[in-house]
Amino acid sequence: GEFDERIVHDVQGMWSLFEATQLRIREDDILEEAHEFTYNKLKSITNQLDPSLADQINQSLALPLYKTISRTRARSYMSFYERYPSHDKVFLKFAKLDFNMLQKWHQKEVGSTTKWWKKSELATKIPYARERIVELYFWPFGMNSEPKYSIFRRVMAKVVQWMTLTDDSYDVYGTIEELELLTQAFQRWDVSYIASLPECYKAVFDAIVEICDEIIELSAVGGESNLVLQCIKQALSHYVQGYLVEAKWYHDGYIPTYDEYKVNGAASVGHQLLTAMFIALGGFATKETLHWIYNNVPVMVHASALVARLVNDLATRKYEQQREQGVSAVGCCIKQYGFSQEEAYEFIKKDMNNYWKDMNEEYLKLIEYIPRPVLDCILNLARICEFLYADGEDKITDSALFKDNIKELLLDPVVV
Repeated sequence: GEFDERIVHDVQGMWSLFEATQLRIREDDILEEAHEFTYNKLKSITNQLDPSLADQINQSLALPLYKTISRTRARSYMSFYERYPSHDKVFLKFAKLDFNMLQKWHQKEVGSTTKWWKKSELATKIPYARERIVELYFWPFGMNSEPKYSIFRRVMAKVVQWMTLTDDSYDVYGTIEELELLTQAFQRWDVSYIASLPECYKAVFDAIVEICDEIIELSAVGGESNLVLQCIKQALSHYVQGYLVEAKWYHDGYIPTYDEYKVNGAASVGHQLLTAMFIALGGFATKETLHWIYNNVPVMVHASALVARLVNDLATRKYEQQREQGVSAVGCCIKQYGFSQEEAYEFIKKDMNNYWKDMNEEYLKLIEYIPRPVLDCILNLARICEFLYADGEDKITDSALFKDNIKELLLDPVVV
């Protein structure tokens, strides 16, 4: 049957149903139909609503609440909630105080990472190093912002800065011969493979070794430090191998098929590595959880990685074309299917929606034996990228687009 048109008059109910449809899985025809119905109806009536409610719904239609980072969602909702005449003033005051207290905590973590960066002298040792401490902090910040995961965020802030150095090593700086040796050094955990290379490569290698030593020391309480190190090394191997493949494609002028590209793109995003590190530092390093992330790349991690890769490619396509840099999902999709650029964009967006459905389904399957914070972390990795590359914009490359978000979430307290 069809949806009753009378529910159009219940705007809040229709909006709630739209958000509920974000939890759909593949082959869920009823929720798929509900999503299309509520999206189209809400889109058509926003210009008839109270401006405050219309703003909230337009934000939700562009990026549903389910796909947003919890702290951005909280900061935005407080502003909207305050406009309601019937809002609970005491409840709102406590929410603001809580937000501001945790913001102070996050500021200290950014400061700690900045001190580490200066002390490491990586900016001097690596000529192409980019200092993006605040921007890159959004990865650990988005993965889990709760106070009890502060140690995780402090270490992970170093990891994502290292990942940027590695990205630039493979993407911009190294020759294929140098990158093959660097990849072997990472995969065999042996610095001797890069003994003949410029010192910058040794600096990149030494940085991750030091970070891994810190992770092992911090996770030793659970008694699984050897298995933790195996997991991290394996995930690290997959990560750098993905970069090497991309570098070879670019060097050879080879455009892979869309399917080939996705297989490799899921590895080079690094979600398996980031998830393994959250498991280790978050207090979840049991044999069961570590084997789950170690034996094969879990379907949920794979889907999260592909959402990240594809939304990144849609936003950075124009920028990378200008720099004549690498291959992207759009070009590979055009090659495999003969699409126009617009058709490729729509196809990829549909693919991304399907990977969200895969994550939803896997979450339901895994919740009985994988800790909920680990599953939430995997969802959050996709949410981070949905946020950073929303509306086809690249907040990482163009930091001016990021300025207001940084001020709201990390600098300016909420006025109580």
